[in-house]
Amino acid sequence: MTIKKLKPALPYVGLPALGIALLVVRVGQMDGFILLWCTLLLVFGYITAVRDIKTKKIPNSLVLAMLAAWLVTMLPMVFLETHASVTLLVDSALGFALGGGLFLLVYIISRKGLGGGDVKFMAVAGLYLGFYGVIPAMLYGTVLASLTGIVLLLSKKIGRKDTMPLAPFLFAGILITIFFM
Repeated sequence: MTIKKLKPALPYVGLPALGIALLVVRVGQMDGFILLWCTLLLVFGYITAVRDIKTKKIPNSLVLAMLAAWLVTMLPMVFLETHASVTLLVDSALGFALGGGLFLLVYIISRKGLGGGDVKFMAVAGLYLGFYGVIPAMLYGTVLASLTGIVLLLSKKIGRKDTMPLAPFLFAGILITIFFM
């Protein structure tokens, strides 16, 4: 592989590697399952963000893979730490309902101004983040998207009817939430 072919791929490898490296720094502060979930969320969130930038769509297969990874990692915990897993399951279910519910409400009210893939992505991200993690992730992501939209509108880079992919901003909100919670 030549340097020219490798150069465009570097950002795609670099950001998840940086995120995982930052997670390693926090290893002493996190439970093993939570660390695994954060790593999976970083990888899936990054793939989703890149896909949304390129195609302005979040495929159902990606959201289902993210859900399957959560289920596969949750299953051993149910058997190894039954009491802790019940609490975690409830927290994850509340995060799923809140993340998906709020975005579904916006999707309906805005008459599809928000994409259905964003709704599904945030619902499944709520499983990983839990009730108290999904709220700040959504807040940070939507505020970043709004500020970026305002700057792009004022600089006339986009018009009022143009669309922006939301997943990269949601991913940024998830990153902020993981590293500062």
